[in-house]
Amino acid sequence: MTQPYNVIVDLIDLYWDDPVSFAEDMLGFYPDQYQAAILNDLANHPMVSVRSGQGIGKTGIEAVSAIWFLTCRPNPRVVCTAPTRQQLNDVLWAEIAKWLETSKVKRMLKWTKTKVYMIGHEKRWFATARTATKPENMQGFHEDYMLFIADEASGIEDKIMEAILGTLSGAENKLLMCGNPTRTSGVFYDSHHKDRANYKTHRVSSRDSKRTNKKNIAMLERKYGKESDVVRVRVDGEFPKSEPDTFIALEHAEKAAMRDVYTEDGNGNLIIPSEAEIQIGVDVARFGDDETTIIPRIGNHVPYFKWYNKQDTMATAGNVIRVAKDMMTTYGINKCTIKIDDDGVGGGVTDRLREVISEEGLYITVVDCHNGHAAEDKEHFFNWGTESWAYLRELLHDGLIHIPNDEDIIGQLTTRKYTITSKGQIRLEAKEDMKKRGLKSPDRADALVLAFVPTPGLIDDDAAALLRGVKVYG
Repeated sequence: MTQPYNVIVDLIDLYWDDPVSFAEDMLGFYPDQYQAAILNDLANHPMVSVRSGQGIGKTGIEAVSAIWFLTCRPNPRVVCTAPTRQQLNDVLWAEIAKWLETSKVKRMLKWTKTKVYMIGHEKRWFATARTATKPENMQGFHEDYMLFIADEASGIEDKIMEAILGTLSGAENKLLMCGNPTRTSGVFYDSHHKDRANYKTHRVSSRDSKRTNKKNIAMLERKYGKESDVVRVRVDGEFPKSEPDTFIALEHAEKAAMRDVYTEDGNGNLIIPSEAEIQIGVDVARFGDDETTIIPRIGNHVPYFKWYNKQDTMATAGNVIRVAKDMMTTYGINKCTIKIDDDGVGGGVTDRLREVISEEGLYITVVDCHNGHAAEDKEHFFNWGTESWAYLRELLHDGLIHIPNDEDIIGQLTTRKYTITSKGQIRLEAKEDMKKRGLKSPDRADALVLAFVPTPGLIDDDAAALLRGVKVYG
């Protein structure tokens, strides 16, 4: 036998059921008490489910689990998955690479963009990264020793998780699910409720971890309230309550932030449909603490957003033009539409934009929007602002769009409430009433709404059909 094979046998004998010692001895990873408990449960049980707040080191646990199982089982297969390419490749897979690079098992394993394998055993002894986009990505794996790691498991569709569960038939087939508990249904939710007997479960609060920023936790409590769903999910590791008068459910916003709406080509570029348009939503700050927010989209995808404090209308107009030119250059489209909240100081930005566009001969349409104006569907909505939010809510509910995974955008979308008027119209909570509850003006959420809502007065047949089917979701 070769020396490397002897080393593998020794590792298997020594660390088979002791991932904590493996982490410390081989990786230099010293787990917290809760991390050690999760690792020990994974060694001794087939399925482990962890709901947690943010910043508690769950990705490190997933990386350690992958390397331990890959090194300490013969001919294993480790399948790592997450709802989006970014979460899988840039977060989880990068974390595995980080710990491998400084590990004592580095010389035994080869790392690539989508695979880690035992040198000399490439076809049967490996870990692979598979985005959770379709069930067949999780099928076709049959080995005596298999580990599936589902990162941000609450955001993975049930049909994907069911395909994984259907594959786990062997005595040494294991599943580790981790994530923020963003929705109150599905396989991940059931693992902590009706199916709890089948799992070893853990809840880890950000308050209990030495890794988390306690000032950030206090800030979230001030902004959204200690009992809000944002704090419950992102800090306490608890499932949302989904209060009945909340206009947009946290579950739908979180899923949109963890969704890929377009696939990539071989070079990692998004394949954008030819009919996709560039549209930009702009919410202009009115007060000292409010933000001016610029959110562009290409089709159903928001690639980034910009925000600024305390800028005059000239500077704001310049920033909007820069975003527009960047989007047109990036996606090879020579025109776009900019929709601005034109009330208050927004009117000055609208006027300046039209001047610049005329001077430079740009193919940009500027549309002024007024949240307080009458809704096009007056039977169902109190004003256009409510109607526009309802349009975005339907896109989120139907799983059609991708939004930035930004704490403030998601928090602002999911803390605004609504009432029903005496005429049976849906009326969105006024910003003044939000501030009385201790919440900031929803500047980022408003800009996102403007980016997606059809141009006022020009709602097409598809948009009209979407709004005709509007429902009130808790």
